Amino acid sequence: MSPRLLRILLPAATGALVIACWYGLHFWLDEEMRFLLPTPTQMLQAFHDNGDALARATLNTTEGALLGFGCAVLIGFLLAVCLSLSSLVRASLYPYLMILQMMPVIVIAPMLVIWVGAGLKSVTVITFLICFFPLAVNTTQGLVSTDRNLVELFAMWRASRWQQLIHLRIPAALPYFFTGLRIAATLAPIGALVGDYTAGSSDGHGGGLGFQAIIYSSQAKYPALFATAAVTCVLGFLFTAAVLALSWLALHHWHDSYERADR
Repeated sequence: MSPRLLRILLPAATGALVIACWYGLHFWLDEEMRFLLPTPTQMLQAFHDNGDALARATLNTTEGALLGFGCAVLIGFLLAVCLSLSSLVRASLYPYLMILQMMPVIVIAPMLVIWVGAGLKSVTVITFLICFFPLAVNTTQGLVSTDRNLVELFAMWRASRWQQLIHLRIPAALPYFFTGLRIAATLAPIGALVGDYTAGSSDGHGGGLGFQAIIYSSQAKYPALFATAAVTCVLGFLFTAAVLALSWLALHHWHDSYERADR
């Protein structure tokens, strides 16, 4: 059996085993408790019954996730560049970045509702806060970890600081940047879901998946609740897959990890 076929069959077999165990656990539970663990068939039925609401909620959550993620990428990268250009600036601000990374976003969500209002704005800010720190910290680390020999070579050829940044430090920091980007892409849908859950609003049918989860939970619609969780997982997969594709396009021609994988 070829390795390529094996890489396809093994995940498929694992998925089939998980579904079989899922059904087995559902029917193993007492009959009055089975509603707590809906089967995949019941989830599919919930998709059919609540398709419009889930589609609308998915679009709203995706919008908040994309806005927060995009702002985190832009501001995080620009801040990382500033931190890398000056050791004094880095020494002044970097410790506070690490402290702010530990800030409990759920605690400040009520304040965000007061400051910017419930709904998309608060969801975007919460997503931004969750995604920002991995990007800023990883990119800064990459920019300041450039090969010293190459830095000295650029200095010998009297390259300006900006030439060194554009032609050496930023390309060398790309693997670090994409590492932070992958982490942020995983966190973006989670951040938007948390934002929907803690600061979401249904004004103008603007509720996201987190808001729908609250509704389904209060109505004891557990198949719909599981369907909402499945949609969130798919959304996270799409975000991560997009970043992995972008990372491959940027790095596979020269970075060791992709070269070794190709071999």
